[in-house]
Amino acid sequence: MNYVLFNHLSNNGEGEARADALLTSLGASEGDEYKKINLVGLDALEFFKGLTAEDIVYFVGGDGTINRLANDLNDYEIPCPVYLISGGTGNDFLKDIVENYPTEGYTDIRKFIRNLPTIRVNGETRKFINGIGYGVDGMCCEIADEMKAQGKKKINYTSLSINILLFKYKCPTATVTIDDGKEQTFEKVWLASAMNGRYYGGGMKEAPDQDRLSDGLTCVIWHGSGKIKTLSTFPKIFEGKHVEKTDMITVIPAKKIKVKFSIPMAMQIDGDTVLNVTEYEVFK
Repeated sequence: MNYVLFNHLSNNGEGEARADALLTSLGASEGDEYKKINLVGLDALEFFKGLTAEDIVYFVGGDGTINRLANDLNDYEIPCPVYLISGGTGNDFLKDIVENYPTEGYTDIRKFIRNLPTIRVNGETRKFINGIGYGVDGMCCEIADEMKAQGKKKINYTSLSINILLFKYKCPTATVTIDDGKEQTFEKVWLASAMNGRYYGGGMKEAPDQDRLSDGLTCVIWHGSGKIKTLSTFPKIFEGKHVEKTDMITVIPAKKIKVKFSIPMAMQIDGDTVLNVTEYEVFK
């Protein structure tokens, strides 16, 4: 059986339309050989436990949907191919895989959603696929959530981030502890991320040397600079060239990262917002 899994809420409510478009591109329609299933409300683990090696799953979704799937499966070894079809707004997960691990045809994501890093924050423990961030990006997700709640669908995250950087953001101090217990303190922190992949935030190449199949992570700290210098450096993140600014950006490879902040703020985990964070711990 061929299954088309979709999240009708993804891509601003266009998830099912993407699934229908996929069926059309496959020259198929829902019937005996193809079954379309909405992921919302589905027990994903029970569904995958019912599959065999002869089945094929086409997964239509964005980063948020993939994150939820990975957490629901919790390293369960899927017996059949799971081909990812772009169905979100940012699609950083697929972008990273296609660029770094190219294949012919559709991309089977099974090995990329196992052995994922874990984050502990505000009493919760969960997996993430791309990266987590505290600072301007966390505040950006917080405000974007408020805008969505007011009915706005199309949000320019880059413009929103620039506005926050210039007018709304208050820089905290961050204390970072990595694997061996070495502790570093950073003043005037704009961003503090822990990356499993290279991209987050809809095309921002935050950790250009990170390999998501490795056993480590990359911590990236933007710190110590003024608004104008930070703003002038910001566009470089889309090509990964921001890390060349070593006077204001510190890159730390690690397997375990713990960060404490001087004031509570929002953070994002694969684009999902967590409020009132003063510390987090990630490990792989």
